[in-house]
Formats: sequence, C-alpha cells, structure tokens
Amino acid sequence: MRLSSLLIVISTFGLAAIISLVAATFSADLIEETSRRSVKDALEEKDMMWAKVHAEGLQVFLTGVAPTEANRFRAISTAGGIVDAARVIDNMQVEATADLAPPRFSVEILRNDSGIQLIGLIPESSDRAAMLKALRKLDGDPKITDFLETADYRHPEGWTQATTFALNALQLLPRAKISIEAGRVSVTAMSDSRAHRDEIEAKLRRKASANLELTLAITAPRPVITPFTLRFVKDENGARFDACSADTEDAQRRIIETAKVAGLATGVSCTIGLGVPTPAWADAVVIALNGVAGLGGGSVTFSDADITLVALEGTDQAVFDRVIGEMETSLPDVFALHSTLPEPEVVTEEGSIPEFTATLSPEGLLQLRGRLPDDLSRDTASNYARARFGSEAVHMAARLDDALPATWTLRVMAGLDALSELHNGALIITPDSLAVRGQTGDPEANARISQLLSSRLSQSDKYSIDVAYQEKLDPVAQLPTPEECELAARAVLKDQKITFEPGSGTLDESAEPIIDQIAEVLTECADVKLEIQGHTDSQGREEMNQALSQTRAQSVLNALHERRMLTSSYSAKGYGESQPIADNETEEGREANRRIEFVLVRPEPIVEETTALEEAEQSAPAPSTEPSIDTSETATAETTDAAASDTTTQDAAETTQQETTDDQN
Repeated sequence: MRLSSLLIVISTFGLAAIISLVAATFSADLIEETSRRSVKDALEEKDMMWAKVHAEGLQVFLTGVAPTEANRFRAISTAGGIVDAARVIDNMQVEATADLAPPRFSVEILRNDSGIQLIGLIPESSDRAAMLKALRKLDGDPKITDFLETADYRHPEGWTQATTFALNALQLLPRAKISIEAGRVSVTAMSDSRAHRDEIEAKLRRKASANLELTLAITAPRPVITPFTLRFVKDENGARFDACSADTEDAQRRIIETAKVAGLATGVSCTIGLGVPTPAWADAVVIALNGVAGLGGGSVTFSDADITLVALEGTDQAVFDRVIGEMETSLPDVFALHSTLPEPEVVTEEGSIPEFTATLSPEGLLQLRGRLPDDLSRDTASNYARARFGSEAVHMAARLDDALPATWTLRVMAGLDALSELHNGALIITPDSLAVRGQTGDPEANARISQLLSSRLSQSDKYSIDVAYQEKLDPVAQLPTPEECELAARAVLKDQKITFEPGSGTLDESAEPIIDQIAEVLTECADVKLEIQGHTDSQGREEMNQALSQTRAQSVLNALHERRMLTSSYSAKGYGESQPIADNETEEGREANRRIEFVLVRPEPIVEETTALEEAEQSAPAPSTEPSIDTSETATAETTDAAASDTTTQDAAETTQQETTDDQN
C-alpha cells in the first residue's frame, strides 16, 4: 500500500510537471508569435516591408536592409512602440548610398581700404595658400582676414577658372565685392568716374573667357554738373536730346517719358548728377518739353535756372504767344525764360550772309575760313586753334570784317572748343546761329558740347548740335581682345622671319621693319600678357641652345621697348630645343624649329591637389591648364633662330655648319 501510494504521488507530480512544461512551451511560442506578428503588422502599416521580424523568447529581432539610416531608426522606434524597447534587438543594415552631392561652393571677397575679407566654402583641393599669397601681392600689401571653410569634395567644373579671374580682377578694383561660384563671377565695385568705370568694365570683359558668366555692377559717383544742362531739339530730323541732366531717378523717368510724348523715338540716357539749381528741376523740364511739342518743334536749352526756347522758323505768332504765355505762367519762380521766334536771316550789302567755318578732317587737320572780327586777329585765332588742335594742324584762310556782331569773337572761341571734342566735323557761325556737326567716338561728347555752349553763349545766341556717335571711333569699344593681340602678332610673322646675326642674340638689320610691324599691331595691347618665346633646333649643346633662345627672345622684347611701347605686361623666355615643331634631321625642319613665338599668357589656375576622397574613387587628375603651343602653320609666329654651338674643339665642325645656315637665312 505504501509503495502504491508513493508511486501515485510521484506519477501525479510527474504528470503535473509534464503538463506545466507543455503549457510553458505553448505560452512562450504564443508570446513569441504574438510579439512577432504585432511588430510585423506595425512595420507593414508604415510601409516598411523591407524589415524582417523574428522572436526568440521575449526578444524581438529586426533584420533586413534599411534604405536609409532614418528608415532604420523608424523601424526600431515602431517596434519599440509595440513591445518593450529593451526587448528589440537591432540586426538591420543600411543600404549603401551613392556619394552625397557636393555642397554649393562659393566665396565672397570684400576689399576696401581696411583690407580684404574672404568668406565662404571652398573645396579642400583648392590651394588656399596660393590664393592668400596672390592677394598679398596686391598694391598696398592689404591685410587679409580669412573666414573660408573647406569641404572634402572634388572642385566643380569652372571653379578654378572663376577663382583665377576673380583674383586677377582685384588688381583693378581697390574697393569691390566679388562673388565667386563655379563658372560664374559677379563684381560689385565703385569707380572714380564714369570714364573710369567704362575703362574697368572693358578690361574685365577682355580678361574673361567666353565660357565664364560675368556680371558687372560697377557704379560711379554722381558727377557734379556745372552748369546743370539740358537741351532738347525737335526739327525735321526728329526729336533728340543733345544733353540731358536729372537730379533723381524719378526726375529722370519723368523727363524721358515726357520727351517720348513730345516725339522722342529712340532710347536716351539722362545723366543723374549733382548741382541741380532747384528741386523743381523736373517740373520745369516737363513744362518746357510740352511747350516745344505745343509749338510743333524747336529747341529748349536749360543752363541752371536759365531757359532759352527757340521756335522753328515759320511758327505761327499766335501759337508762339499762347505757348510761351502758358510756360511763363507755369514755370517755378526760380526759372527765367528767354524765348525767340526766328526771323529770316538778314543779307548784307554784299549780297551774302557773313559766315565763319572751321572744318576738322579725320586726320586732325583744321581749316579756318570765312570772316573774323577786327578785335580777333588772324594770328590770335590761329594761335588759339593751334593750342586746341596742334601747331602743325591749322590752316588759316579767313579774312577780317569790322561789321560783324559783337558776340562773334565769343562764338568763335566757344565753337572751336566744342569742335575739339569731335573726331571730325565742322563749325559754322552766322550772325544768328552757331552749328556744330560731326562724328565722335565719345558717347558723352554731345552732352559736354551742349554744356560748354550753354555756359559760354548768351541766351539770345542760337546754336545747334548734330553729332553722331560712331562705335568704330570709340577707343574703349575698339580695344582688341587678348586673343586678337596674339593673332595679330602671329599674322605679321606668318610669311616673314626675324633674323639674327649668326650664333648671337643680336638682331639683323633685316629684322627692323618686322619689329616695326609688330610694334604697330600691338599698340593697343599694352595691358595684355604676352610671352615672347625663343626656340632653337637640336644642333649644339642643350645648355647653349637654352641660353641663346633666351637671349634672342629678350632682344625682341628690348627692341619693342626701344620703340616706346609699354612692355611691362610682356615677358621673354627661351625654350631652347625642347619644343620642336618639325624634324631636326632635315635642314627644313631645323629651319622651322629656329623661331620666335608670341604666345598669350592665360591666367594660371590655383594648383589643385588630389584629395583622399578622389584617390579612393580613383578619379582622373584635372587636365593641365598650361597654355599649349600651337604648331599649325597658321597659328605659329615663326622667326629665324639659330642653334648654339659648342666652343670645344670637338664641336667646331658643328659650329661652322650652323653659322653657314644662319648666313643663308
């Protein structure tokens, strides 16, 4: 009995243990499955099907490849919202992503009297030290404040070109802000005057390459206009401004809009300047322009607060009286109006109208004809004209007349001053009028002539200006580009050669006219960087050839300097036998290799170093930006050159042969 009871108890406990074990196993599986399915459903609800879920006991394991690190974190957070975050085990990986896009590299260079500031982000491959060194070489040794940051990315295309241009541009701009981006440069600066601004803009555009986007915002201080002048003319040739001045942008807009209503068809620039006699300037000009339109034509001239209005000959007297009356009533009090209705010109007893003419030819010759008053002798008029146009350029053919108006002398002097502003033209003076007409390459000449005549003539003196601007006469607009300078020098040497004395760097007599031609074509290229390169053939020792090529290149540079050329931007460099363009085994090839070349010096880019990232990517190095030597027949400026000879006995035969070749050239 006791044994049986014991077995029953043991069996009962064993059965209970088995049942408990089964229940625990079932419960663990239920918990694992419930946790797995709950987490999986939550992930699928948030479109994260890439995540895999499995559970082991109370732990939930997440596997799979997350598209990004952010997705991986979202998956962990989602699972942690379903089960205890401590139970979530992260075994996920992040998908390998492509290289991040490089940042936007840009630099702001600020230069003023206090120094230079650099602000921005540059590629780590940029040679920062070279950039700072170039800035320290600027005039005045400016203080440099460096706020540049770097990023380890490859420099974008056009970055080096833009940086190099900006550093060169700073040489012309003591007060400026230059913004640099890849392939783009924006320049904001102040100039001393409008002429200085035009000069700077022309130089910067010449230096910029065709594929560089250049934006210029160079301002000039408002000029002081004395007297404050405006002249509007409407005649059979249409309406035009000979001079236009305004004190504000709003006044400028009002004046131009009113002139268009009065008949002005073409665009016009109205100078905003200082020196206006009254804030009511624009009001008075608008009234005067409407008056000219009401008369059907004529001219109105402002010289400070004095207004001269001349109607067209034949204008109806009643219309003239009405318009002038309305103007006198409407004009601000400070302005004084002098109006004239012309009458037919008076003929003298001799049957002709007295006249004085001065004709300026394109070559600069001035011819004076007609009549001069007794108080202005021919010698006095000639001397005055020679002072304006040159002592050898004046031909006097005028006679004296004591019956001329009292203001004749003043008109002659003022008219000659006005004529000196032109490239060519004519001055015509009659008892009732003064006319200046001609051509000029200065877009501001019209305004200066009008200002000059307004200040020198009386209100009763009528004058007209018919001056045409010709771009071909504008020295700034016609400056050749650096590339054109290079091609011009090469064109001179295309079919002829500069010769030297045998075995030396002394120019032969036959080279003089060729140097003259080169000096002539490079007259307008004083600020262009040109390298005069000397080359030899391979005969003789290499060291001697190198020295001889340097001497000959320097001789050409010296010859240009002797012709009073500005050669500070030119350099001479000998290359010896290192850059042949033909076979040195033939006499024809050696003849071609002995040469001088004029090569444009392109701005050298800042040296770029390969970064660790670029090495890892096994990227190719950036192409060389050194100027290439064009070996084509049409692009190479050839000159006669001779190889140096060794002075040793061993090379005596080669020396004799070389000098014979030079003699033949």
